[in-house]
Amino acid sequence: MKVLLINGSPKPKGCIGTAFQIMCEEFAQAGVEAEVIDVGNKDIRGCVACGGCRKKGQCVFDDLVNETAPKFEEADGLVIGSPVLFGQPNGTVVNFVQRLFYSTPFPKAMKVGASVVSCRRGGNSASFEQLNQFFGISRMPIAPSTYWNDVHGYDGQDVYADIEGVQTMRNLARTMTFLMRAIAAEKERSGLPDLPKVEFTNFIR
Repeated sequence: MKVLLINGSPKPKGCIGTAFQIMCEEFAQAGVEAEVIDVGNKDIRGCVACGGCRKKGQCVFDDLVNETAPKFEEADGLVIGSPVLFGQPNGTVVNFVQRLFYSTPFPKAMKVGASVVSCRRGGNSASFEQLNQFFGISRMPIAPSTYWNDVHGYDGQDVYADIEGVQTMRNLARTMTFLMRAIAAEKERSGLPDLPKVEFTNFIR
């Protein structure tokens, strides 16, 4: 089992970094390989809808997105983390994940997804819901915990004072581990669910 954790914080060792460290401790105890990729402090441009990835099989902007793509394909689970900025996730990580999901041709179905957010006081739930949108459209089951996946604090050390937040991170890692193993076992036994192709439409035709 392998999990990829995308840190969208401009401060790699900030609140999201601490939350990920707590999760990685749980993954390690369960024998799950975990890798953290810091993107929040990188220069990641947004998608320009050129369609070049449909021809090349990767994004035309050859940066950290393309470096991460094979790791995402190999992973059994993906965690996207971001601090709350003006009630929203960091724009850099949104750019990164939009391009990562759109430009990669491999199926993402049944990879387990989870988002983690942090804030000083408010805005967590709105950011949490925005990041979760990537999973549902990709047929990725969303892992729950014992509360919404958020932690509070101004810096990384503050997170440890958020006792409920720390436990939420630990329980999230445990739930992801269970789901990944359960899906892998069922995939080996019966394969993935056979779903009919959805007809692509818009609101006027």
